[in-house]
Amino acid sequence: MASVTLDKILKAVVGHGASDLHLIANTEPQIRISGKLAPLDIEKLDTQTVKSLCYSVITDNQKQKFEEYKELDFTFTMSGIGRFRANYYLQKGSVAGAFRIIPEKIPTLDDIAAPTIFKELIAKEKGLILVTGPTGSGKSTTLAAMIHEINLKERKHIITIEDPVEFEHDHINSIISQRNVGEDTDSFASALKYAMREDPDVILVGEMRDMETIRAAVTAAETGHLVFATVHTNSAVQTINRIINVFPPDEQAMIRTQLSMSLTAVISQTLIPKTEGGRVAIHEIMINNHAIANLIREDKVHQIYSQLQLNQNKTGMQTQSQAIIEALAQLKITKENALRFATNKDEIERAAVASSTGGMDGRL
Repeated sequence: MASVTLDKILKAVVGHGASDLHLIANTEPQIRISGKLAPLDIEKLDTQTVKSLCYSVITDNQKQKFEEYKELDFTFTMSGIGRFRANYYLQKGSVAGAFRIIPEKIPTLDDIAAPTIFKELIAKEKGLILVTGPTGSGKSTTLAAMIHEINLKERKHIITIEDPVEFEHDHINSIISQRNVGEDTDSFASALKYAMREDPDVILVGEMRDMETIRAAVTAAETGHLVFATVHTNSAVQTINRIINVFPPDEQAMIRTQLSMSLTAVISQTLIPKTEGGRVAIHEIMINNHAIANLIREDKVHQIYSQLQLNQNKTGMQTQSQAIIEALAQLKITKENALRFATNKDEIERAAVASSTGGMDGRL
C-alpha cells in the first residue's frame, strides 16, 4: 500500500481516458469512462491511505479549511500528468475525494462539434447566455470553449468568476482575469458587483446559485455586457422558471421583465453514450426573440417549448427531443440510451414508432 501515490493513480486515470476518479475507503479507486464507473487494477484502499493520498496535494491552509468545514473544492496541476478539479468530503467519518480531469488544452467550438449557432451567440456585444444541465454534462467545457473562441478572435477584457477556477486561459487577443471564489473574492455576488468597476466586456459566472448573484448577472447583461453563466437545470423552460422562482412573489414581475430583455439564449446540454464509445453532446437551444420575450414577461413560460419548434432553419432553435432523434437517425446513440437521458420520453417513443413504420423522418 505504501507504493500507491496520487500521481501514479492520476497518471493511470488519464491513461484510461477517464473523466473522473473516486477515492473512498475500503474500495478500489474507481474511474468514470464514458459515464460508467469501473475499478482501477489497484488493491482496496484503507481509511488512512485515502486520507494520505488526498492530503498529499493540499496546503496547510487547505487542510485547516477542510477540517473546519468538512468540504473542500480546489484545482491543482501535476506536471506531466494534467490539471484536476477536486472535491474532498467526509463519509462515515473518513476522508473521501472526487477528482475531475480538466483538459490542459482548451478546446475550440469546432473541437467539441458545437452547433454553428454558438459562434453567432458569442459574437454578440451584450446579453445573458445560460448553459445548463446536470452535473457532469460538460457545461464547463462548453463555456471554456466559448471563452477561448472569443479570446482567439476578439480584443476584450474577460472576467471569469469560478468556484474553483477550472480551465486556465492564456492572454491571446483578449486579456482574461480569472477570479477564484474563496481566494480572490468572497462570493459570486460580490465579484459581480465589483466587476462593473473593472471595465469588463465579457463576464463568466461559474454558477448562478442565489438571488443576489442572479440579480447582479441580469443587471450586468442589461448594462451592456456579455454574460455567461451556468444553472443546474435540464431545459429552457425549467431554467427560466428556476430563476424567476428564486425571487419573492412581489419581485417576480420585475425579474420577468428584466429577463425578457436581457436573456439572449439558454443552451441545455446532456451527454449521451455513443454506440462506438465516448459520449455525444445533445443540446436544446432556445434563442430569445420577440415572441419568447413576451411569454417570459406575461408569465406564460410553459408555452416557450412550442416556440422552439417553429422556423428552426431561421432561428437556430431546437428541442432536446429533436436533437436526440437526429442522433438516433445517424446511429450515434441507441434507443435505450436515448430514452434513458431524454426529458420527454413520450416524444422519443412516438418518433421511434413513426420512423419504424416509415411515417416520418425522425423530426417532431
